[in-house]
Amino acid sequence: MCTIQKDSIFVNKPYVSLSRIYTDIELLDLLKSGDRSALDEIYKRYHGLLYNHAYRRLPDREEVRDILQEIFIYLWNKKETLEITSLSAYLYTSVRSRVLNVFRNQKVREMYMQSLQDFMNAGEYTLDEKIREKELVQLIEKEVTSLPPQMRQIFEMSRFQEKSHKEIAEELSISPQTVRTQVRNALRVLRVKLGAGIFTLFF
Repeated sequence: MCTIQKDSIFVNKPYVSLSRIYTDIELLDLLKSGDRSALDEIYKRYHGLLYNHAYRRLPDREEVRDILQEIFIYLWNKKETLEITSLSAYLYTSVRSRVLNVFRNQKVREMYMQSLQDFMNAGEYTLDEKIREKELVQLIEKEVTSLPPQMRQIFEMSRFQEKSHKEIAEELSISPQTVRTQVRNALRVLRVKLGAGIFTLFF
């Protein structure tokens, strides 16, 4: 059963295999009509293949999982408007496109990070350099904002408000261990999203 956690439509739904009954074209028709079992079957048929396809090009398990989640959620959310003639071609093209976007974003971030590091080493800031630093800060804020709500709140209290784990635990009525786990998970996610260079520079 498909269990993508980013969208409740994938959670705790009864699954009936359609693999011996429907072709891809028929599954697309069922999907467009709102049949969630069709989405489950598409996920079951293609997830492993797409994962291997993406991982060969981008050997980052978390990034690949995120890419596949985005694709299947997008497929469901846009099911009524997508024009798909070949399901397999659409899915593989979507994977390649998102992998390329990851590489582009990583390249841009590395360029910004190196540029900012050079400016800091030189000890001189111009208007252009300040703009680059501001863009980096905005990028970091965007990634922090995209964290799950509780993880984001705990991370901001820890890093930005400089509260101890004990203080956060008492304020939110949770255990210190939960706080530590959430902060650790947030740092892990941000390291993947931002890249090692920017992460080390700011955290």
